[in-house]
Amino acid sequence: MSGLGVVYLVGAGPGDPELITAKGLRLLQAADAVVYDRLADARLLGQVRADAELVDAGKGRGEHGMGQEGINALLVQLGRDGKQVVRLKGGDPFLFGRGGEEAAALAEAGIPFEVVPGVTSALAVPAYAGIPVTERSISSSVAIVTGSEDPSKPDSRVDWRSLAGADTLVVLMGVETLPSIASALLDAGRPPETPVALVRWGTEPYQETVTGDLSNIVQRVRDANLRSPAVIVVGEVVRLREKLRWFDNRPLFGKRVLVTRTREQAGSLSRLLSQQGAWPVELPTIEIEAHPDAQAVEKAIRLLGQGSYHWLIFTSANAVDIFFQALWGLGLDARRLGATRVAAIGPATSEALRRWGVSADLVPDQYVAEGLVQALRDQFDIRGQRFLLPRAQGARDALVTGLEEQGAQTQELILYQAVVPSESRERARSILEEGIDAATFTSSSTVRNLVELLDGDVALLRGATIACIGPVTAETARELGLGVDVTARDYSVAGLVEALREHFTSAHAPRRAAGGLMRSRQDEVTP
Repeated sequence: MSGLGVVYLVGAGPGDPELITAKGLRLLQAADAVVYDRLADARLLGQVRADAELVDAGKGRGEHGMGQEGINALLVQLGRDGKQVVRLKGGDPFLFGRGGEEAAALAEAGIPFEVVPGVTSALAVPAYAGIPVTERSISSSVAIVTGSEDPSKPDSRVDWRSLAGADTLVVLMGVETLPSIASALLDAGRPPETPVALVRWGTEPYQETVTGDLSNIVQRVRDANLRSPAVIVVGEVVRLREKLRWFDNRPLFGKRVLVTRTREQAGSLSRLLSQQGAWPVELPTIEIEAHPDAQAVEKAIRLLGQGSYHWLIFTSANAVDIFFQALWGLGLDARRLGATRVAAIGPATSEALRRWGVSADLVPDQYVAEGLVQALRDQFDIRGQRFLLPRAQGARDALVTGLEEQGAQTQELILYQAVVPSESRERARSILEEGIDAATFTSSSTVRNLVELLDGDVALLRGATIACIGPVTAETARELGLGVDVTARDYSVAGLVEALREHFTSAHAPRRAAGGLMRSRQDEVTP
């Protein structure tokens, strides 16, 4: 690569990875190199190209990492190497983020750069705590200030006496200096009963909020053992939190929920859990290894075209995708099915069919093999009819047995097997030792594979709510020594989340301490 590259100073937002701007995300996905801060959510790094260079430039309390001069030099060098560089910074790069210093270093070196503003924690974190920093009848002015300077210092550059006159005061990086800040505001004339809130790890599912007033907030923060990073809000707007809090009022707020689906399928469950306030922890226990017998698949597809099968039965979205990929690989499409009827075991499988241009003729009310057999028995005469079953190796016999008992003829077409991901073996035990509130299982394979990852030590799941997508999965969990607390009535991912929500809101299950993962994020963070 010749010529100079471009360095983009990108604001990652306050924490929640979905709060990065569209432009910031696009640049992150296209970057040759990413230099990231500690306050940039690690989930964003999953958006980076596999071949991109990643550099951790984070700085924590007691350790300064590369140092600002080192970071500046690195950005200049990467730019000179002709790379497209994203400097990913928490919040907004130009608000107490030293983005100005980095931009100045790039300008002096003649390296092209752009600034991509980010959602600042000064506004977003109070909003997630239910605190608007301005409100027509309460606050018409807001001041944002760094708390990294001790107000008691004679040479402090922050004029706390002038700032005390703002209706709302937002202080970033001020947890360590909170006693001095409260004292300075009281000395400047703010009444002792002025409301104060501290919001730690704002916009994240483990967000914590402590409220009080200038007379007692220091002691309340000590009692709560609240540490940085946190945003401090001072002013009457804090009183609105009681009525406007929304983020930490959601039914699964703060619950660490284990998601055991495949890496490709985990996202849909994680999103639904996040919408309910949960903290999804993804640990894929299944990896799909497609190994269709090319000759068997080609023979089955040829017979389909000849009308040799009356029914094509799909029991998973994976089987749908692998089957139609094989069909397309032969230069064919859904027209090859001709008059063959198609059944899907549930809505997720039916949706996978729609993506390939096929509408299922039958989706049972109960999304299990027994439900599918019952629906066929109730609606069709299947005696003597031929069924093709593209599915996984080792699938349950219930479907084949049920169909043949009704006089049908069946042929299995093995397309894939579900194996244990090797990279999950190292993570499984550490995740559970950190503590989880619930574990979700969407198939018998997810249960069996997790137990295998734990070398049979199911005691690591003791105390966690065990939630299963349906009775078949629940029965497998019981056979393996797990006590099942939740079984979805609607055997779908959405039904599983709804059942989990009902469980925690009705049972008022106690919230487990967040454990090691939380402790690992308690380091003081400097700008």
